[in-house]
Amino acid sequence: MSTGTRPRLTRFVRYVPRVAVATAAALALSACGGGTDTAESKPSGAAGDSSAAFPVTVEHKYGSTTVEAEPKRVVTLGLSDQDAVLALGVKPVGAVDWFKEQPYGKWPWTKDKWGSTKPEIVGERDEYNIEKIAALKPDLVIAQYSGMKKEQYDTLSKFTKVVAQPKGLPDYGASWQVMTRQIGKSLGKEAESEKLISGIDARFKAVREKNPGFARKTLAVADSFEAGKYSGFTKTDPKSIFFSELGFKLKPELDTLAKPGWNVAELSAEKLNVLDVDRLVWVTSSTEANDRIKAEPLYRKLKVHQEKRDLFVPYQDPDIGAAFSFNTVLSIPYAIDEVEPLIAAIK
Repeated sequence: MSTGTRPRLTRFVRYVPRVAVATAAALALSACGGGTDTAESKPSGAAGDSSAAFPVTVEHKYGSTTVEAEPKRVVTLGLSDQDAVLALGVKPVGAVDWFKEQPYGKWPWTKDKWGSTKPEIVGERDEYNIEKIAALKPDLVIAQYSGMKKEQYDTLSKFTKVVAQPKGLPDYGASWQVMTRQIGKSLGKEAESEKLISGIDARFKAVREKNPGFARKTLAVADSFEAGKYSGFTKTDPKSIFFSELGFKLKPELDTLAKPGWNVAELSAEKLNVLDVDRLVWVTSSTEANDRIKAEPLYRKLKVHQEKRDLFVPYQDPDIGAAFSFNTVLSIPYAIDEVEPLIAAIK
């Protein structure tokens, strides 16, 4: 189940193992011949001539993982991790499915990167098929935009290297910069990842300089998956992070209304006044949803609606909402190109 709004735009369900961990571990070890994470680094030449970057040790939620040599077969288990991996020139051999949305060939910002190569789908959200992962014989598993549990990490670590989500941050709460750096370090491509980050930072800076008025405006991102239920996203959600980097101020009340650990505040119609901000961005799945929201009597009373300062953006077709929901080094340029003229046009 989700947290009360459209799943692909909010926090994701908790993992429930589909098979016993002991059985999965046994099958995985049989398929891959075992292997464990280690914090010990081999001498500089151990990684071979292909890369001078290795070994590298990456800290994460469950400790640290040392990658001794350049990974050749990478599996991504974070819902948007494949984007940064692709941006760094590596095509994952396996990835998770985002609510039945294939993570390849669909989004305009990744089509060219994937080409005709298709990864094996090894799970949905945080439910991983350990046997499928093992069968791919990965030398590295990356899980950044993820809710991976310690039990899953331990099982996977029996046969491959695993870089779990960043430490000290909530699951699904790391910024795109943090996740890109983690992925870049894991792949031995720290310089390349910093270059990507600098390029995106420059894009955001250019928007802020072009639109200095954004800094004086409060903004909220919202959604409504069903009648009478509304959601406002907190400061840790990728969508809110995107608009914050465009220069807008976020609405702190949404953070206080959200349940601990959630990146979304669930709102009834009576609570819609919290969304009465300078700019309100709705990410919706259909024109029917837009019409339903606009027809809500309590919503019609909000000044942000009466003064036409609300913006309704489709999640896909075109894939605008998806782009800033992913909020990755690949999707952000597309999102900026699509969103800036729309939000700047609101007076």
